Amino acid sequence: MVHALDEIRRVLTADGIMIDLRPVSGRWPIEVISASGVRGTGDLQDLDPCVRDDEAANLSMARAEQQGWFIRQAEDFFSFIYSWDTPSEMEEWIDTEWSDSILLDDESKQATRSVWASADADARVQIRAKMLITRWRVIKDK
Repeated sequence: MVHALDEIRRVLTADGIMIDLRPVSGRWPIEVISASGVRGTGDLQDLDPCVRDDEAANLSMARAEQQGWFIRQAEDFFSFIYSWDTPSEMEEWIDTEWSDSILLDDESKQATRSVWASADADARVQIRAKMLITRWRVIKDK
């Protein structure tokens, strides 16, 4: 990733801006939402590859900052909602898209199915992913 950051720095104009936008691990909550409210049913568990990817990205950005390539101008976290009509749709998504980085344990799976089945007809299942957004300004000799 450091090589990619060096290439980004090379092609940006002086005082150019790079946005680092990515999900970060952190036991994302599972919720059932309906007209009657939001009920938490468990948390996704981060697998080692997910945690290692976050650590590698953070180390690469720190190294680029130490090299004097970029200056961090602003940083914040926000939630990004993934939403499905049914628990089975959520489970299928996790199996096909996140199986190498996220684990849905049986207890959370059962709790989500149970709460969804007893909720209003408009109930949906959602995962509240934690996102990081950072604004970096490139540093170049003018």
